[in-house]
Amino acid sequence: MLAGGGTGGHIEPMLALADALARRATGPAGAPRVTCLGTSRGMETRLVPARGYDLRLIPPVPLPRRPTPDLLRVPGRVRRAVAETRALLTELGADVVVGFGGYVALPAYLAARRAGIPVVVHEQNALPGLANRIGARLAARVAVTVPGTPLHRGEHVGMPLRTGISGLDRAARRTEARTHFGLDDDRPTLLVFGGSQGAASLNRAAIAAADALTAAGVQVLHARGPKNTDVAVPPRPAGTAPYVVVDYLERMDLAYAAADLALCRSGAVTVAELSAVGLPAVFVPLPIGNGEQRLNALPVVEAGGGLLVADADLSPSWIAREVVPLLTDPRRLSDLAAHAAAAGARDADERLADMVLEVAAQ
Repeated sequence: MLAGGGTGGHIEPMLALADALARRATGPAGAPRVTCLGTSRGMETRLVPARGYDLRLIPPVPLPRRPTPDLLRVPGRVRRAVAETRALLTELGADVVVGFGGYVALPAYLAARRAGIPVVVHEQNALPGLANRIGARLAARVAVTVPGTPLHRGEHVGMPLRTGISGLDRAARRTEARTHFGLDDDRPTLLVFGGSQGAASLNRAAIAAADALTAAGVQVLHARGPKNTDVAVPPRPAGTAPYVVVDYLERMDLAYAAADLALCRSGAVTVAELSAVGLPAVFVPLPIGNGEQRLNALPVVEAGGGLLVADADLSPSWIAREVVPLLTDPRRLSDLAAHAAAAGARDADERLADMVLEVAAQ
């Protein structure tokens, strides 16, 4: 049973592991049988069935960030979710539970502990959340994405990624990718994106820097987010570098192949994908939360695979001063790309699958 519902940051590595397990044959019984655990609130209700996996739902157990009357309801919610999860474990005859953090993982860890079923924890972020901090104390094995993650007995594995990304050959797909997005084949290319919903500060800075970028011969592929329909650039004069704005990137593999540099947030999956494919980036960590986005990007930046700029410091003038010279320096771009690739992990899905099957066999 794989427990990783809620956000894409939990669901994508869960599905990458499911795919890796599905590729395994373990004798006459064939590949391991995989069931995913989620809640009705999360993206898993759409993503998991679309990938062909069984999905079972339990009640969500959100933990209030501050003391509120709702906190008094948490113990009862936990007991109900644990009871329902334990019943599912019994029904399915589960041999191992793999948790990826979030609302779904904590009941799964507690139910597995009561049922005597071993647990494997995978932590995506450099700063682990509460569910995985608890789960790590109960787990047979603990895998982490970022080296040095402060989690009990954590083993560095990396971020499981779908094979369409981890197996991407950017150079071989570049011409196809640029044609797909209506970009010129021979210009330096900046990819701007802020996750599935876009990022307002990245949108503002990049659009305001459009003239500086395109005047230097840099073309831009900019995913603004489906709700940000006001984000647009004025029509460009004939012969200038293209500035292509889209709502959403359905084909991230082609977006990565088209680009020479990304300007983006530093969520755990984003950092892992960029480094795995060797695409350097200017990381702009989300300025809220506990600072984990900065820590996610730091190993790649320290390895020489990208730049880091605070959200408050990102501006059109900063892009003109720092990004334009970088994109027009092929040798520096090549060095950044090589260091980004060296910091990445393309086989984390297989390494985590090995770990899970070892625990199940024991």
